Amino acid sequence: MKMTAIAGLAALMILSGCSETAAVQTDEKTETAQTEEAANENDYAGETITGQVNAVSGNIAEIIPGQMVYDSGLMDGESAAPDNTKSMQDPPDSMPGNNNQEMAVGQPPEKPDGEHGDDFPGNMPEGIFVKTGEAITIETDTELSAGDYVEIVFASDGSVESITAAGMHKAGKPGGSSEVSHGTAANTISEDGSYTSENYVSSGDDENALRIDGAEAELTGITVRKESGSSSNAENGDFYGVNAAVLALNGADVTIVNADISSDAQNGNGVFSYGSGTVVEISDSTITTNADNSGGIQTTGGGTTIASNLTVETQGNSSAAIRSDRGGGTVTVDGGTYTSNGLNSPAVYSTADITVRNAVLTAAGSEALVIEGSNSIELENCDVTGNMGTQGASSDINIHNVMIYQSMSGDADVGTSSFSMTGGSLTSLSGDMFFVTNTSAVMYLKDTELTNSSGNLMTITGNNASHGWGTAGANGGHVEMTAEDQTMEGDIVVDTISSLDLTLAGSSVFNGTIVITDNAEGGSSSDSGVHVTVEKDSVWTLTGDCVISTLDNSGTINYNGYSITLSDGTVLK
Repeated sequence: MKMTAIAGLAALMILSGCSETAAVQTDEKTETAQTEEAANENDYAGETITGQVNAVSGNIAEIIPGQMVYDSGLMDGESAAPDNTKSMQDPPDSMPGNNNQEMAVGQPPEKPDGEHGDDFPGNMPEGIFVKTGEAITIETDTELSAGDYVEIVFASDGSVESITAAGMHKAGKPGGSSEVSHGTAANTISEDGSYTSENYVSSGDDENALRIDGAEAELTGITVRKESGSSSNAENGDFYGVNAAVLALNGADVTIVNADISSDAQNGNGVFSYGSGTVVEISDSTITTNADNSGGIQTTGGGTTIASNLTVETQGNSSAAIRSDRGGGTVTVDGGTYTSNGLNSPAVYSTADITVRNAVLTAAGSEALVIEGSNSIELENCDVTGNMGTQGASSDINIHNVMIYQSMSGDADVGTSSFSMTGGSLTSLSGDMFFVTNTSAVMYLKDTELTNSSGNLMTITGNNASHGWGTAGANGGHVEMTAEDQTMEGDIVVDTISSLDLTLAGSSVFNGTIVITDNAEGGSSSDSGVHVTVEKDSVWTLTGDCVISTLDNSGTINYNGYSITLSDGTVLK
């Protein structure tokens, strides 16, 4: 069915009935002249354009023509300012060792329309949408929502032949792309076999140095060099492994031992595991990447990566050492050192289920860890350090060491995030230790050495939605946290649209206070509030006056001259 393009917001108002009276009064000649003028203003006859849906009324959509300009200054996994009219949060599952009642969640934000995986614009992780023309209105039966990115094909007479909504996700393919592109490969292994001391090199655009396609391959002592070659589309690199040094896909089962892998190309991820059924097991190897959008080990689309005793170092921006993206998967790491040096490049960025044991994780220019949406990071006996500066993509919202959030980009399912750390150390060289926004999270700490140079122990608040993270005033964080045999120092700040259920278990010690602040965007208060449980043998020493909803104390509270005021008006001191 053909659709007619009509320029101008007035046409949208008339067709949607907003100016019905004025339309009746308009004589036929004037109406015809306006229609002809609108047709003349359509400069897209015979062209294909991209744009963003600005408003929808019935079957009339107002669309702003534009294109995506890439900017590696955005954080791994972050969208480029998507529409923030919707978001969604779920209450967290119950925490191990937490016998409190299930935390109720306040009014959840609505979910915005997000991102896609095609070659035309969407809420791309490293892009900014730039307007290229005046708004046009289109009559269409295609289901659209404000914020969708679309591709419009115009016939030679200016009518619309087709409109495709890029932000509508299709099942079975991460990112909703109707076509998954992996680019080409300089070298491909598609038959089972063992390969020793081979050299694989690539300098081509959108080209892997080595691709293992559906084969069972054992690779020992290999050298892989992605020396150069540009990436034509950042999403295809981030989601599907285009331009990666090593790409395994289509159910490949790959074992890599004692390899030397390097990449100097943008989107040149080191080792990339893509797709359900694909397994990459890599050990005793070195991976180095030097350009932007180039993670060390990358897992997407439901792939699996098992790494042990690796030395991974990344230099570029948006280049996490351990990285996942659209479609997630499973990542298990044991031993080794994993270092990122660029901006917006955590040591670990999770849109997957990631477990790391006995490793050293360092982010020299970024927060240490990020979890997005219904995904997890579990750490055991790891030494973790982050150093986020003011140049980070999200530093205008908060400077932090561990961020748990939902970007609403489509890279991660909406749901409860999970963070667990047992043993080891967690060091923040700048900002808050933990920051939670626009998501629910379950957190567990046990016997971990926490060092915070500045900032709060934890900040749980909404955000101004400038990055598309939910709706301002309705995008708070909701946290269930258990600290077992854990020492913690510093303040916890919770705004009025957020909530906290904190349990001090075992022989935990908390030196700090809890502060409830007004939501900066004037959002309605959460009914959930702040609930604290101090179990036997745990100690809470106040460092300031505190206002919380409820307190269940079976342990020790050192008031230290301060007071705790409960929501029912009870004052404890």
